[in-house]
Order: sequence, then structure tokens, then C-alpha cells
Amino acid sequence: MMRAATTIARRQARTLSAFAPQPLGPKSASLVARESKVGAENYAPLPVVLAKGDGCRVWDADGEEYLDFLSAYSAVNQGHCHPKIVQALSDQAGTLGLTSRAFYNDVLGEYCEFMTSLFGYERLLPMNSGVEGSETAVKLARRWAYDVKGVKGDAVVIMAENNFWGRSIAALSSSSDPTCKEGFGPYAPGFDLVPYEDLAKLEAALKKHGANVAAVMLEPIQGEAGVVVPPDDYLPGVKALCEKYNCLMVADEVQTGIGRTGKLLAVDHVNVRPDILVLGKALSGGAYPVSAVLCDSEIMLNVRPGEHGSTYGGNPVAARVAMAALNALIDEGMVENAQRMGDILDGELKRLVSKRKIALDTRGRGLLRALIIDDAQKPGELAYDVCLAMRDRGVLAKPTHGNIIRLAPPLVIDEAQLDAAVSSLDEALALWD
Repeated sequence: MMRAATTIARRQARTLSAFAPQPLGPKSASLVARESKVGAENYAPLPVVLAKGDGCRVWDADGEEYLDFLSAYSAVNQGHCHPKIVQALSDQAGTLGLTSRAFYNDVLGEYCEFMTSLFGYERLLPMNSGVEGSETAVKLARRWAYDVKGVKGDAVVIMAENNFWGRSIAALSSSSDPTCKEGFGPYAPGFDLVPYEDLAKLEAALKKHGANVAAVMLEPIQGEAGVVVPPDDYLPGVKALCEKYNCLMVADEVQTGIGRTGKLLAVDHVNVRPDILVLGKALSGGAYPVSAVLCDSEIMLNVRPGEHGSTYGGNPVAARVAMAALNALIDEGMVENAQRMGDILDGELKRLVSKRKIALDTRGRGLLRALIIDDAQKPGELAYDVCLAMRDRGVLAKPTHGNIIRLAPPLVIDEAQLDAAVSSLDEALALWD
């Protein structure tokens, strides 16, 4: 990993005897203060102000260099500022940016053909954000339930506890997270929750709601919950139950899709084809908000003109960017690299678990990994401190669910960069050993 000589000297001089986070540089501190005065406080970012990115590397406003081990929550799988994606964005933005869906444009049909061929579905509905894609999937499933299945009462969508698919009212209504549920009601009806990985409880819910079940909607790996990977028989079991009870299986692959787990889709590890597939984040390589919902005609065509839409969904820039992002991913072997580097990272994290008392366990698939921290010294806060110590040693990550550090670098990472990051993580963990 390339670093300025002054940066290397400064970091090597720091001792491991006691932890005190390094202060922000003057430019970064000024930018944080500026945003704090006028911005909303709906996020608590790690204190680092990023100003430039290239591949796996990012630089802050004061010129400090870091390895990105979050990838904008897996939106930047292809690496920061991938030249092919940037070129597609620039070329199309200078030709035609937005028509709305009041008119056809000359790129959307090509994009739909590309996507349906690549992922093996008959139809695509383009949206912008991941939560919009998942909302769309819920609408499609409900409409299918009324028009095709013949549901007479209120359609029900069954989801897993500890799911996360956004912050819309529907997403909050189907959440088990107290931070989603307190102070934002009333909530939307029509959702039921069952424990993740529990097929018996899922079948009990299917029996309870009977013919009113429209769909079972799940993340193949629960990312925000702490990279929870179900046993290999779980997703095939969900699909079998959906077929048995005549409802749809919806896979939320917004975070796990587009190569993150070492396959194009996480469901590919267990050879499951969901009835509805939701994609987002890395669908654009982080260059532009793009999400997509794929399914077959029997499901898609129940929604008629005027019943669902998006001014920006399917715009020419989004379509060009998404095709460039997927072509770069496939042509440059990023999916395969995610598997190779993921295996190496898994081995290194297991080594750290055996070496460092603070590291309790690790789990994950491909380059979506989690390190579980013993935070008894500082419950709910120690993992954040570890991330601060990692930042001070040139690696950026963020905790989730209190004591879990999610590790998800861009899929273009090489072994030297991975080794450097693991060394920095090891140094950070040593502070609390």
C-alpha cells in the first residue's frame, strides 16, 4: 500500500501502551464543524472526512491515506472512481441525463435486456435506492397475491427478525430494531416477523396466515445485523416452503449481491432462484443511485401504468452506469477475486481470534466479514473504539449491533493491501489485550 513517508513515520511512532484517538487534521475538523452547524444529525459518522478515492484507497481532507474496509456499505464493490464507470457516467450525462418516464429513452431497453439476460428473469423494474427497490418488491408481491393467487383479505409479507432494508415507513413497520420502532408510528400493517434461520417458525407463520401470505422476504445474509450467515439448507428450505404454501420468495440482495460474497448473487451459493430479486448499491459501483427489481412476467405485469413509478428510475445515466459497473465487475474477475481474498481474510481473522483475547469470533462469506468483539470492558462502545484505532492505523471500518465490526473492502483489493489491513487491525486489537 502506497503511503506518504510522513504518514508512515507518524503511524509507526504511535505506541500500543494506551489508546487515545488521534485528533482530526485542521481541514477535516473545519469541515466537520461546518456540517454540524447546518446538517441533520441522523448519522454518527466515524470522524474522518474523505475527499478522494481510488480503488481500495481513500484520502481525507488533510491528505491522510486509508484502506476502505466498508465500501460505502458494499456500494463500491468495483472500487472508488472506477474509470470505466466514471467514463460511462460522463459520456451519458453529457448526452442525455433525464427524460422521466413520460417518454421512452434510447438506453432503458438495452439495460433491461442486459439485466434480464444476466440474472435470468423476464422483466426488470428500475428504481434508485435500495429501500425503493424493496418497497417495489413488496408492492409487486401484494399485487400478485390479489390478482393471481386470489387473496381476499389483507395480504401478508413475512420477514425475518433483525432484518434491515431501509428507513421508509414500511421498512420501519417490518423491523424489530427499537431505534426503528420508537417515535415513528403509526406503522404500516401487513407484515409479520419470524426468527432468521428457523424454518419451523417460518412454516408456523405460513400456516397461521394461511392463504393471505403474499411473500417471504429475506436477506440471504443479514448484513446490518452483523453478517449473519444462515446454514446452507436454510434458503433452499425457505424456497421449498414458499412453493408449498403458494407464496413468493423475495431476496433482498441490495448489500449481498453484485459479487460481494464471492458469487454474483449470495443465493447462488445454494442454487436458489428467488421469485423476486432486489438489487442496488454496487449495481452502480457507487457512482449513482441505481436499484432494480427483477421477476417474471406473471408477477411484474400485474402492476399497470400509473400504479408505480419513479421520475429518475431507469434514466439514461443510471442505465449506462449500471451496465458499465456490471461489465467491469465481470470482465475484470472481481467476483472470483472476492472469493480468493475472502478466503484469505477469513483465515487471517480466525488467526486473530486465536491470538487476541478481545476477538471472540468471526463469520461471513467472500468479502463480507464480521469480527465479533468482547466489549465487556466498555459495553456497546468498545467496537467503535477499535474502529477509531484502526482509522489511526490506516483502515476504515464501522461497527454494527454494538460489538460487531463489519469488514467489506472493495472487490479489487489485492493480497498486499489485505495484509496491510490485517496488520493494522492486529495492532488495534492489541491495545485491549
